[in-house]
Amino acid sequence: MIKTELLIIGGGPAGLAASLAAAEAGVSSIVVDRNQSFGGQLIKQTHKFFGSEKQYAKTRGINIAKKMIEDTHKYENLITLLCDTTVLGVYPDLVATCLKDDKYYKIKAQAVIVATGAYEKTLAFENNDLPGIYGAGAVQTLMNVYGIKPGNKIIMVGSGNIGLIVSYQLLQAGIKVEAVLEAAPRIGGYKVHAAKLRRYGIPIITSRTVLKAHGEKALEGITTIALNENWEMVAGSEEYYEADALCLAVGLSPLSNIFGMLNVEMKYIPELGGLVPVLRDNYMTSVENIYACGDVAGIEEASSAIVEGRLAGFYAANGLKRSLDDKEINDCKKQLQLLRCGPTGEKIRSGLEKRGEGNA
Repeated sequence: MIKTELLIIGGGPAGLAASLAAAEAGVSSIVVDRNQSFGGQLIKQTHKFFGSEKQYAKTRGINIAKKMIEDTHKYENLITLLCDTTVLGVYPDLVATCLKDDKYYKIKAQAVIVATGAYEKTLAFENNDLPGIYGAGAVQTLMNVYGIKPGNKIIMVGSGNIGLIVSYQLLQAGIKVEAVLEAAPRIGGYKVHAAKLRRYGIPIITSRTVLKAHGEKALEGITTIALNENWEMVAGSEEYYEADALCLAVGLSPLSNIFGMLNVEMKYIPELGGLVPVLRDNYMTSVENIYACGDVAGIEEASSAIVEGRLAGFYAANGLKRSLDDKEINDCKKQLQLLRCGPTGEKIRSGLEKRGEGNA
């Protein structure tokens, strides 16, 4: 049995930020991640971040991950990083069972922060299992981590920030982007990202989705169809596109399965990505000493996940009888308010209001 003050499940931006904040407060933690390296989605993101200097603005995601991992090394006596380790379950007595190198381990914690992130949504259409159909995360992994082109002629589905950014990265890799399709009547991502694509002559077609994928052993093309104002398919509006790859960037859902073992109170909130835990003002769930932050608590940008991770780390430390730095807490809250302000943050603010917490 391994004992620790704080167990952090997930070593992405939120989990790493939580470990650093806890260490600043003098709390020891073990950060567990099932992947071969830490950083989560950051390790496949080559674009520069927005936000402020505190959220690593003007720094590429891959470099943010490196910086955060380097920062944990400054607290080697307090932070233990365990990669290639899968958490199989967490029990009410705060004992987690883990699998690493075909061996089972038990970790006993005084508090747990769940920062497991999210998984990609998909679309239902005929032949959607053909080779050559990817999620945006898979495309980023192939290109930015392993240097593999997912195809030569690709169509992007989804005009949120992920869809627009990955489309631009595809262009940089020498891949022809035929079009960006968006089911909604308007573009979902930042205009600055959309403008980059339009300068390259890439059409962004709204109110249109995929009807069918074509191909024998792999994708050869797709048929698309228009949607009316009620999101109904418009008969006779079908269009065919030749393509050997299709990228689906249609959103994320919180990876919240682990809360089911703990009877954490959950609520379905579409604006936050689906089923999310109900949180108190200190990021604690309905179960004592179980905290949540990052995408598992509501889908946002990585910048927000970093700030939420710091807050969860500070609050978990406070729950372990460490004093809080009110100045740091208030600063983090102000950062979140700025990240969530304006028209782009309207959906998040609405979701947080529905959840009924004080973090909005």
